[in-house]
Amino acid sequence: MKLITALYLFIICFTFYSCSDAEVSSKQEKPKVHYITYFDAPPGEEMRKLRYYSKEYYNKFIVGTRFSGQFLVAKKGHVVYTRHNGYTYKEKDWKMTMHTPIHVASISKVATALCVLRLADQHKINLDAKVNVYLKDFPFSNIRVRDLLTHRSGLPYYGYFMDHIWDRKVHATNKDVLAMLIKHKIPLNFKPNTHFTYCNTNFAMLALIVEQVTKQEFPVAMQELIFKPLNMHDSFIMSLKKDPETVAQSYKQNGIRFAFDFLDAIYGDKNLYTTAYDIMRMDQGTYNKNFLSDSLRKQMYRGYSYEHPGKSNYGLGTRMKEEKGKDTYFFHTAWWHGSTGCYASLRADTICIVALSNVFDKSVYGINRLAERFGNYPFDFVPGD
Repeated sequence: MKLITALYLFIICFTFYSCSDAEVSSKQEKPKVHYITYFDAPPGEEMRKLRYYSKEYYNKFIVGTRFSGQFLVAKKGHVVYTRHNGYTYKEKDWKMTMHTPIHVASISKVATALCVLRLADQHKINLDAKVNVYLKDFPFSNIRVRDLLTHRSGLPYYGYFMDHIWDRKVHATNKDVLAMLIKHKIPLNFKPNTHFTYCNTNFAMLALIVEQVTKQEFPVAMQELIFKPLNMHDSFIMSLKKDPETVAQSYKQNGIRFAFDFLDAIYGDKNLYTTAYDIMRMDQGTYNKNFLSDSLRKQMYRGYSYEHPGKSNYGLGTRMKEEKGKDTYFFHTAWWHGSTGCYASLRADTICIVALSNVFDKSVYGINRLAERFGNYPFDFVPGD
């Protein structure tokens, strides 16, 4: 009888530990979710051709301007050509590298839009809901989240009205912008969703929506939703709570450094510090259904403003050039203080082009010339933001 009881206990224990081990093993073997699409490398001859055109373009249009920044071309996530030059903080002799985060100004809007779209994929944000569903004190009842993303809200630019009503010795925040809209009853410039007018206030409000929905500060939410999933290790949202002397600076054409001013604590529309490499990784993420659903990808990469004829349009956080018989050229320009840049996503050919500068330089806006070499895209030299 004792032998039978001992055997019974052994079987129970063996079964328990076997199940426990299986459960642990199952957890350990759970496949990791990949948010970046990895494509096979293009044939060698194609890569050599792309490299030749990229080098030719850089030497002719970029480096001759005493370029200070980063330049990158990639095909299917495989780097074709990179160059960097200059200083990130000249007074401290900090030299530019391809892994030095610099301010990319309005290219930040692409990342902010992707953050909002990821939250929409998680059913935490409804793009067609009114903004005051998320920001209870928002003073306009007929503006949707989608209107902010497409610059069709009618909101006035905070840089104009804050200049007259704010103490310029104090750094204004996103919440301050909203508070001033409310307190001073700042009117809309036009009826929402009637036409397009580019305005940074839209993306400052989107950052507040992200904070409200995630219950996190925007820089933290961006780390969790964008930078970590896409391995953007050199990226962060600048906060003036930290010492601005520890980040890359921006400069005028004459080499004089821009001082941080009262609008430099506002984020969402700007204040993304990143690299050309990390922007390439962000571009790769836009092809991956784990990072962005097919439905929202289609909504992002289409135009919303057709009231007036022309090539220019805007999707959800991205600019575009459209022309009959040609592939759509998706891009975003950047300009804040001395930081200028342009990021192009040639989606018909899976090519990413990035040109960033921390010294005011309009040459970075001309990468559309290079797009002509890579595919059937409309050409039109674009100004900065």
